[in-house]
Amino acid sequence: MISSLRGMNDILSEDYERFTHFISVATKIAQRYGFHFIETPLLEETALFKRSVGEFSDIVGKEMYQFIDKGNNDVCLRPEGTAGVVRAFVQKKLDRAGGVHRFFYHGAMFRYERPQKGRLRQFHQFGIESFGEASVYEDASMIMMASDILNELGIGYRLQLNSLGCSECMPPYKENLVDFVTKHKDEICEDCTRRIATNPIRVLDCKAEKCQDIYKEAPKLLNSLCSSCESDFATLKDILKQNEIDFEIDTNLVRGLDYYSKTAFEFVSDNIGSQSAIAGGGRYDRLVEFLDGRPTPAVGFAMGIERLMELIVMPEVKKEGYYIGAMDDEAQDLVVKIAQKKRKSDIVILEYKTKNLKNHLKAADKANVKYCAVIGSDEIKNGTIWVKNLEDKTENAILRDSF
Repeated sequence: MISSLRGMNDILSEDYERFTHFISVATKIAQRYGFHFIETPLLEETALFKRSVGEFSDIVGKEMYQFIDKGNNDVCLRPEGTAGVVRAFVQKKLDRAGGVHRFFYHGAMFRYERPQKGRLRQFHQFGIESFGEASVYEDASMIMMASDILNELGIGYRLQLNSLGCSECMPPYKENLVDFVTKHKDEICEDCTRRIATNPIRVLDCKAEKCQDIYKEAPKLLNSLCSSCESDFATLKDILKQNEIDFEIDTNLVRGLDYYSKTAFEFVSDNIGSQSAIAGGGRYDRLVEFLDGRPTPAVGFAMGIERLMELIVMPEVKKEGYYIGAMDDEAQDLVVKIAQKKRKSDIVILEYKTKNLKNHLKAADKANVKYCAVIGSDEIKNGTIWVKNLEDKTENAILRDSF
C-alpha cells in the first residue's frame, strides 16, 4: 500500500468541516474589513524567499522544499505566504499605482521540519497583507481583525505585543544587544552563538530555558525607541484599550529581519502546548523595497489553520436538504428526474436502490437531511411524492408538479 508522505495529511470528514468553517469565517471577516482575495503560485523562485525570509533563517537554511526544475531553474514550494503576495504586488506594478491595497489569501505551504501536533510539512495558512498605509491605526485593524476571527471561531487566546523600532532606533539597540550576548557567549546555546553574527535579534526568541534566563537581563528595545516609534506604540495600546482588546507586553517578541519595524504581535493559546502561537504578524515597511519595488509601508498577519483546527468551536449542524428515493423499481427513473430538478435550489441526496419506507427513513436520518421524500406505486398513480420533515415529524403527500 502506498501511504501519504510523512507530515502531509489528508483532510477528510470532520476535519474537512472544521477546515471549511475556518475558511468561511476568516474570509467573511476579512471582507468586512475591505480586503480582497489573492491567489499566488505554490511554486516560486528560491531567490524570492532567500531575499524575503532571509538566507540565514531556519526556513531557508533547513526547511524549504527546493529543487532544480527541468528548465534548470532554482525553485521551491512556498514555505510562507507574504513573500509571494509582495512579489505579485511589485510585479503587477501596484507599488507605482498609489493608494492602499488590501489582500487576504489561504492555501498550502511547505516546510521540511519534524512533524508534530499542529505542525505539518504541508500545512495551510490564512493570511492578511495591507500595502500603502503607514498609520498605526492599520496595525490596530490587523490585530482587531485577527481577534474577530478567533472570537467567532470560539478560540481563546492571549495577545502579546512589542515594538521593533525603526531604522533610526534599531541599529544602536542591536549593537547593545550584541555586546550583551557576546559577554555570555560561553553560556548560550549553539543556535544563539550562530545568530550573534547572522541575526542577533532572533536570540531573544530562543526557546532554550538557560538562554531565556540570561536574556531576562538583556537590554530592552522598548527602552530605546525613538520618539516616533514610542508615540506609535503608545497610540496602538490606546486603540486596543478603547476597543476592549486585552494585551500583554512581551519584550522578547521579535521578527529579526531588517525589513520588519515597529509593531509585532502574536496571539497565543495555552491549549496546544506551552506558549504556543496561533497567529502572528506585524509591520514590514521595507519588504517591498527589498524585492525591488518602491518603498511602501505594509503590515499583515498569518494564521496556521492546522494549529487551530482542534480549538475551533463548531456551530450546531442544522439539518438541511432532501433525501429522495424510490420504493418501487418503476419509480427509479422518476426520482432521478425529480432530484435533478430539485438540485437547482436545494441539496439533494439521491438513493439509487429501491427500499421500503422504513429503510429510506433510516438512511435519510443518517444523511442528516431535513426532508425525506419517496415515491412508490401509490405516488406514481396519484402524481404525488411523500415527504416527511425529519425535524418536526410532519408528513404530507405533495403534488409532484409543485414539489
